[in-house]
Amino acid sequence: MTTDDEPELEHEAAELVRPYVITNGRDLLDGNEFSLITLVTMHAEPPRTKPLDPEKIRLLELCSGGFLSIAEIAGHTRLPVGVVKILVSDLAREGHLYSRAPIPSAQLVDREILEEVLNGLQARFG
Repeated sequence: MTTDDEPELEHEAAELVRPYVITNGRDLLDGNEFSLITLVTMHAEPPRTKPLDPEKIRLLELCSGGFLSIAEIAGHTRLPVGVVKILVSDLAREGHLYSRAPIPSAQLVDREILEEVLNGLQARFG
């Protein structure tokens, strides 16, 4: 005899197991090179390798249009960030993806320098 609660339990169990299955039970390494803002794109000529998992194919399709951050990939795929980092790490190691560090934010300029430039412009142009 089944109850109305059983389908909900099966759905919850499937959501809990799925990330474990996608990553083949692997966890992130301590020296993980990918942060949330690491930019990733597909290599122009990816290597021919064994068939890829559906999640990895989806990642490659997303990254084929240009650079995306790890956070953006996680949002588009609706996968946990840790799972995305593991998949991206695999694809980068196999030569499918290229990653680069995010562009650093501009450093703040010294206020005194800006004031000197402003004073010089005011003196020259009134």
